[in-house]
Amino acid sequence: MQTFTHVKLEIFVPQDYALKLADALSEIGVGVIGNYDHCVALTPVRGFFRPREGANPFEGKVGELNEVAEYKLEVNCRREVAAEALKVIKRVHPYEEPVINVIPLAKHLFE
Repeated sequence: MQTFTHVKLEIFVPQDYALKLADALSEIGVGVIGNYDHCVALTPVRGFFRPREGANPFEGKVGELNEVAEYKLEVNCRREVAAEALKVIKRVHPYEEPVINVIPLAKHLFE
């Protein structure tokens, strides 16, 4: 049976917050690959959303389709740190409902 020791975190974040989030995650040991730390990938994306009644959007208006410039931040994370990483993301991320994907990674091929 495959053991998952690491996960990949994918977070969609406003471009102005991406490095702040990467720094906060790095402080708890997220983004370490071998002898390197602060390893993140940022891909520019366009996000679309329509806040419904009761929402308090960071950007945009309730009831209207909004478009924002974001980055998809991807970072390697040890599985045992993932729960703490999610708390950091929720503390630093400006969105009410951030999109956070947690993807199990197979055991590293080059160990």
